[in-house]
Amino acid sequence: MQEKIGFTIGKFAPLHKGHEYLIETGIKEMDKFIIVLYETDVIDVSLEQRASWIKQMYPSVEIRFAKNPPKQYGLDEESVNIQMEYLTKIIKDEKVTHFYSSEKYGKAVADYMHIEDRRVDNERKHVPISATIIRKNIRENRSWLEDNVYNDIKK
Repeated sequence: MQEKIGFTIGKFAPLHKGHEYLIETGIKEMDKFIIVLYETDVIDVSLEQRASWIKQMYPSVEIRFAKNPPKQYGLDEESVNIQMEYLTKIIKDEKVTHFYSSEKYGKAVADYMHIEDRRVDNERKHVPISATIIRKNIRENRSWLEDNVYNDIKK
C-alpha cells in the first residue's frame, strides 16, 4: 500500500488555532506530513522562529522553507503555473498524495500535482479566525494563539 504523504503551505504568520486544527488533521490522517513555510514580510517574525513554533508543537512534521517566493498570486492559469513551478521545486521528488488547506487554491494545487485536495474547515466553522484578522489586533485575538506565539509577537 502506498504511503500517504500530505502537505500544506502557508506563512503561519502567526501560527493560530486554525493552523493547528489543519496540521493535526493532516498528522492524524497521513503517514507523513510536510509543511512548506513561506517567507513573508506581513509579520516581523523570522521564518526560523515561525518554524520553531510549529516544531515545538508538532515534532513529527517536516518543514521545508519557501524563501523568495514568487510575488504573483491568483487562481488564473498564469499565476497558478508560476506558483506551482516554484512549489514543485520545494517538494522535489517527494511522492505526495494529499494537499491540505482551507483555501480555494487547494483545488488548483491538488489538480496541478494530480493528488487529493483535502479541505479542512474550509468554511471556518470549527475555528472561525484567520491570521489576517489576528494581525489586525493581536491582543484582541490573543485567545487564538499559544502563549509562546503570543509572547513572540505581542506589540
